[in-house]
Amino acid sequence: MKVLVIGGDGYCGWATALYLSNRGHEVAILDSLVRRHWDMELCVETLTPIAPIQQRLQRWHGLTGKSIELFIGDITNYEFLSKALHKFEPEAIVHFGEQRSAPFSMIDREHAVLTQVNNVVGTLNLLYIMKESFPDCHLVKLGTMGEYGTPNIDIEEGYITIEHNGRKDTLPYPKQPGSMYHLSKVHDSHNIHFACKMWGLRATDLNQGVVYGVLTEETGMDELLINRLDYDGVFGTALNRFCIQAAIGHPLTVYGKGGQTRGFLDIRDTVRCVELAIATPANPGEFRVFNQFTELFSIGDLATMVQKAGSAVGLNVEVKSYDNPRIEKEEHYFNAKNTNLLNLGLQPHYLSDSLLDSLLNFAVKYKDRVDDSQILPKVTWKR
Repeated sequence: MKVLVIGGDGYCGWATALYLSNRGHEVAILDSLVRRHWDMELCVETLTPIAPIQQRLQRWHGLTGKSIELFIGDITNYEFLSKALHKFEPEAIVHFGEQRSAPFSMIDREHAVLTQVNNVVGTLNLLYIMKESFPDCHLVKLGTMGEYGTPNIDIEEGYITIEHNGRKDTLPYPKQPGSMYHLSKVHDSHNIHFACKMWGLRATDLNQGVVYGVLTEETGMDELLINRLDYDGVFGTALNRFCIQAAIGHPLTVYGKGGQTRGFLDIRDTVRCVELAIATPANPGEFRVFNQFTELFSIGDLATMVQKAGSAVGLNVEVKSYDNPRIEKEEHYFNAKNTNLLNLGLQPHYLSDSLLDSLLNFAVKYKDRVDDSQILPKVTWKR
């Protein structure tokens, strides 16, 4: 299949592009490379040294003989996006091309506007091009479990059947996003749902949990193919961040009570979920929603697991509670469904001692690249 990976230079996008290419799909990457620019803006580097995208793709071709076409540009530029799609003519589009950090979106008004314009306008441009020229193309869009918030009822996969005043209907699940970033994802979901209903497009929304890990079969082939691994307070995510903190001897930064519970998954499962979604496309007019996670953990539980795993490899790991920079429930009910991808054949990589050991050793290998001043959160919701 011809698959366009938008945002293919990023954490999930890079791993996905190589994975799909390795499995015989004809892959192209479309990316503005703005994620690298944001590293410079924040004065922080990924833990792992990332080669230029052109060098990465040359190395991939040298190792595998497989070519990945590259389009560099901004999806908020309609003309550029349209030309790229008409040149490549994708059968499926995997859309990772969004600003994905809640703290980044909450820095100030400018970053909130940047996030919403990039995410919402870019996706709208894509929908209109699909409507006009690629109506049969399947859009696989990365959403987020954060759209749902933390309701005091079970979280279904995108839709909920309710009965009210003696009548019953199945409706989109209520959304309670907790940041300007998560709000942008909600707007995307509504816009895509509308486009499917009005124009007969086909789309799958992958409401992804927190991704951890760095190595896939493909990114582990060569140092030049290595994936980024963020540890800072803006782009770093919970488990990755904890392992890197443990490696440098910094206390694990548990925000508040640590009872915040979320869905998590291994990056190897991220790429497999995308493959399953494009292999079984939505029907014309259908907007599917898959909750993309494999396990539920509280932040406190994760910290305890990393502390134990760190001790096993000779690290002295302290867990410390810090004032929570976010406005969120720190103890809450959380029970989310995730059966759709399992029914399609996902065989999860559950969080294991061996994975934690591997991630800790990886962090120790590159720990000299860590800037201690970037560990603690600098962005607060409370301003």
